[in-house]
Amino acid sequence: MPQFDSLEEALKHFFGYDTFRLGQRQIVEEALAQRDLLVIMPTGGGKSLCFQLPALLKPGLTVVVSPLIALMQDQVAALQDNGIGATFLNSSLNWEAVRSREADILNGKIKLLYVAPERLLGEKFLPFLEKVRSQIGISAFAIDEAHCVSEWGHDFRPEYRQMKQLRQRYPDIPLLALTATATGRVRHDIIEQLALRQPGIHIASFNRPNLYYEVQPKERQSYNQLLKKIRSHKGSGIIYCLSRRKVDEIAFRLQQDGIPTLSYHAGMTDEARLANQTSFIRDDVQVMVATVAFGMGINKLDVRFVIHYDLPRNLESYYQESGRAGRDGEPADCTLFFGAGDIRTIDYLIDQKPDPKEQRVARQQLRQVLDYAEGTDCRRTIQLRYFGERFPGDCGNCDNCRSPKPVEDWTIEAQKFLSCVARCRERFGMTHIIDVLRGSRKQKIEQNGHHLLSTYGIGKDRSVEAWKMLGRSLLHQGLVDETTDGYRILKLNKLSWEILRSQRLVHIAVTETPVAKALADINPRGAEVEILFERLRKLRKQLADAQSVPPYVVFADSSLKLMAQQQPQTLEDFAEISGVGTHKLTQYGDKFVSEIRAFCQEQKPPVALPSSTHMVTLQFHQQGMSIEEIAQQRGYSPSTIINHLGELLEMKQPVDLNRLVSPELQQPIIQAIQTVGAESLKSLREHLGKSYSYEDIRLVRAWWRREN
Repeated sequence: MPQFDSLEEALKHFFGYDTFRLGQRQIVEEALAQRDLLVIMPTGGGKSLCFQLPALLKPGLTVVVSPLIALMQDQVAALQDNGIGATFLNSSLNWEAVRSREADILNGKIKLLYVAPERLLGEKFLPFLEKVRSQIGISAFAIDEAHCVSEWGHDFRPEYRQMKQLRQRYPDIPLLALTATATGRVRHDIIEQLALRQPGIHIASFNRPNLYYEVQPKERQSYNQLLKKIRSHKGSGIIYCLSRRKVDEIAFRLQQDGIPTLSYHAGMTDEARLANQTSFIRDDVQVMVATVAFGMGINKLDVRFVIHYDLPRNLESYYQESGRAGRDGEPADCTLFFGAGDIRTIDYLIDQKPDPKEQRVARQQLRQVLDYAEGTDCRRTIQLRYFGERFPGDCGNCDNCRSPKPVEDWTIEAQKFLSCVARCRERFGMTHIIDVLRGSRKQKIEQNGHHLLSTYGIGKDRSVEAWKMLGRSLLHQGLVDETTDGYRILKLNKLSWEILRSQRLVHIAVTETPVAKALADINPRGAEVEILFERLRKLRKQLADAQSVPPYVVFADSSLKLMAQQQPQTLEDFAEISGVGTHKLTQYGDKFVSEIRAFCQEQKPPVALPSSTHMVTLQFHQQGMSIEEIAQQRGYSPSTIINHLGELLEMKQPVDLNRLVSPELQQPIIQAIQTVGAESLKSLREHLGKSYSYEDIRLVRAWWRREN
């Protein structure tokens, strides 16, 4: 085992990364200190590294408990591709393979062993585990998907309850419990069921900043809308549908339109599902159309988009399903198509539930999805509030934040709304409160005497939709609470009373208005980078196929993007790329560097290209704006804009010199350049006289240099 001066040095050696993600380093330090841990970190947050790196730095074997064969196989493949001794034991192996792997473990060749909970505590396996402890030692037990231990978790597995035996059998060996989502109740249950001793508890934010969230109204020709959306993306994507019939229909139509597509749902055989899943993971097809049966345990890090063709049943499902995009931390898109027909479909499915309480809770969950789809607040604020996490909004990476609706002060309306909630004794939901405010004559209002309240009819000046918009925004901002037992009863909280006492203002986004599009940064090298990126993806696919592993195991998309942007042409430079560790440098360095060199040699001799800021100036110039107007618009000095335009002229960009310098001044400046040379602006000004400005001379000289 090599010696390292720092954890960062070990991280780079084994995994190729220069720095830890937020929270990882502290978890690794506590794991190395032999402490029990509970780690709640969302999908894509890097929780696997939190037990993998300590396993490599501690003596002995780390045993990883994982409930899914596909997941453990993918993780082992990724570790092995980094030159790390890892293996799994599960029912997919024959007797000879099991014996061979057990021998490697006892010979110290393996640092991480993945097993299912059923095998770990089986009568045949426990004697082998005792032999491991006595011969090479067990450094830790890492229990992945730890929410399975709790009956309050969304994926309870009875066999996980037996994990408590690990503490009884091996009291001195630390336990690490890891999961992506867990409520407070589930967290408490995990600690109790696994008998964790004063564990270090690490709860990362549920926020996935790399994901772009948007909601699109489902058009009449919704398939064409879907096809257009898919064609706007490169890379892999998942389309979620509610029914098996819709999955098969969409998959067939996409295939007919030339999109490499497969389907996945519970009506298929296990063999067919596995084959399609493998093809998708290995980039043999671009798109998987699926019901919610697809996704759990799919270790594909580079999904670039997830589209919900139909409404999800609840916000937790939507968070998990959309969260299968961008697990490598790179940008990815999550789109929800929202159509009224979907509400009727889910309503029908809810009606099939035999238990009235289940129906009631399901309808509340559907209402929360509709509040999300129709909401004008930051999508992250709405999502994260569902998990009990406060988010300030203005994320900059959702449709509502990128194209914000005008914000207005609705404090007076909020006081009316909350006052009505109070006068109705916090026993009714939003629909009833709005009916009271608008002076409805429904029988329910008179039966409860609410037509006699001071708030009755004080909101007639606003429409039902306007009051709904306010009610949703109050909920999303945490300014009022709501029960979660299926009845959706509004409850005042501390912030509600601050509003009623005029100690807090309420601002909400109210209407849809056209928003002027900001000028996007333009990257002239973008096309070149994109071409090289695609070539490197093809090379990665060839190398992955030769080893029968998913492409992201070779290199993540983020590493390929850095290669395409930085274009390293030596092994030394290639080693600096994030994701290139010592083993991968030896294994793949020559092939990737050769591809990059070949690409660079094929390009034309480099020419000066304008930067994004120059291109923004050029766009304003082409719109007819003067130098002074451009400077004011951009917040720069006029001399900076003149420098931009001069450099653009030299780069042969379409700058109209006649608009900047009158033609009668141009010829004398050109003659002066031919007489005294173009090196010194000061010499040219002295030759021409003070009637010629430095700005005019600079611009004409730029044009002359371009032509000569």
